[in-house]
Amino acid sequence: MLSRLSTATATALRRGIATSAQNNAKVAVLGASGGIGQPLSLLLKNSPLVSKLSLYDIAHTPGVAADLSHIETRASVKGFMGPEQLPECLKGCDVVVIPAGVPRKPGMTRDDLFNTNASIVASLTSACAKHCPEAMICIISNPGLDPARVTVPVIGGHAGKTIIPLISQCTPKVEFPQDQLEKLTARIQEAGTEVVQAKAGAGSATLSMAYAGARFVFSLLDAMSGKQGVVECAFVRSDVTEVPYFSTPLQLGKKGMEKNLGLGKLSPFEEKMVAAAMSELKASIKKGEEFAKNFK
Repeated sequence: MLSRLSTATATALRRGIATSAQNNAKVAVLGASGGIGQPLSLLLKNSPLVSKLSLYDIAHTPGVAADLSHIETRASVKGFMGPEQLPECLKGCDVVVIPAGVPRKPGMTRDDLFNTNASIVASLTSACAKHCPEAMICIISNPGLDPARVTVPVIGGHAGKTIIPLISQCTPKVEFPQDQLEKLTARIQEAGTEVVQAKAGAGSATLSMAYAGARFVFSLLDAMSGKQGVVECAFVRSDVTEVPYFSTPLQLGKKGMEKNLGLGKLSPFEEKMVAAAMSELKASIKKGEEFAKNFK
């Protein structure tokens, strides 16, 4: 599951759009008609790394595909709509990106949407296992210097205090007084809620999440083509902490996750945040595992 990615802008997109040996990839976006899915599909259509782009949703995908097809880049685009067309959409895919789900509204927590969105993702990943078992699957969930050159690992989970930005590991190195560090950390942790409130009921953080999804896909395609040293943060099964799933920096390779880079050296402030996140992470992971066990 994708964590909230560190701040970055055009550099990441330029890296993804650069010519690569992995330039004949078939990529599917499941949930392509939504607030994240549409701009994410646009970003993927703009990359020479993608030769075929399959768009799936329960409505409107033929129109989204027709719209994107007028962009003068090499990727062919086709829209698929409804469960009966999902197998054809997935056939032969190298990468599947899932931004599908119901967005939050003001006053709602991520937990309020768990059952609905977990059911959607479970159904789609089950279809992936059946129709494109070798594909990489990317699930998008809630990540004073030139921001394009800043990297901040974000570990933990994807909600509230489980979002742990490792500002002590920021490159280039930065330092803040403790009061500023606490305010900055809190704002990062509540970034999604800030956007929900700013949109006043009209949506959630869709454009920035679409960008994050595209950045991850470009990094994954680079790694699959043999590029070395590709690192992104994602929420995966691991043994780096006492909980069975935890977001950490991952070294990507030809088969997806090549190496979990772990927590690195934490500051005392960050160690306290990791400890404080454990109970909430345990509860959310237990809820997810029980859902998966009972899903039919």
